[in-house]
Amino acid sequence: MNTGGIVLMVSLAIVVLCALYAIRLFNNLVAGRNEIKNAFAQVEVQLKRRYDLIPNLVATAKGYLSHERDTFEAVTAARNTALAGLKAAKAQPGDAQKIAQLSLADGALNSAMGRLNVTLEAYPELRAVEAMQQLSEEISSTENKVAFARQFFNDAVLSYNNLKQSFPALLLAASFGHGADAKPLEFSDTASIQQAPQASF
Repeated sequence: MNTGGIVLMVSLAIVVLCALYAIRLFNNLVAGRNEIKNAFAQVEVQLKRRYDLIPNLVATAKGYLSHERDTFEAVTAARNTALAGLKAAKAQPGDAQKIAQLSLADGALNSAMGRLNVTLEAYPELRAVEAMQQLSEEISSTENKVAFARQFFNDAVLSYNNLKQSFPALLLAASFGHGADAKPLEFSDTASIQQAPQASF
């Protein structure tokens, strides 16, 4: 075999290896994006459950504390905003702006819930009501599940971003439709990240 044939064979082998790498990279990026969607679906289930418990909490407390109307309205409004943020993020769980909006909305809800908890602390007779005790347990359990689901989502985001940003993948990722990095789900105040909100009645 002459030198030209060897060069052609080596060139062809390099092209085939590059094509195989590109196919593997494309498939791994798609798998990473799907992992983010799956992980966000778990976050969505837990946040939706949490958001569904809040109206029950407000309705139960309203029966005893009708004069705290402003507090209940603030919690309800924050809950509705967070639910809208969740729906927007569900449509595009890898979109950094949607995740940031959800984080802010959930942080505002945590703040409103904190004010509600302070208000409820002033009424020990309300804490003794069985419905409030059950809601307290469900909310605490849900907060733990939200934290686990958020961690799973953030791990999926980290893996995806690491793959996209590694060399030589970063040269091809954008051309495969994977330009922007995914954003982890964080809350606006670091206290919310460190500790789940406590619902004590």
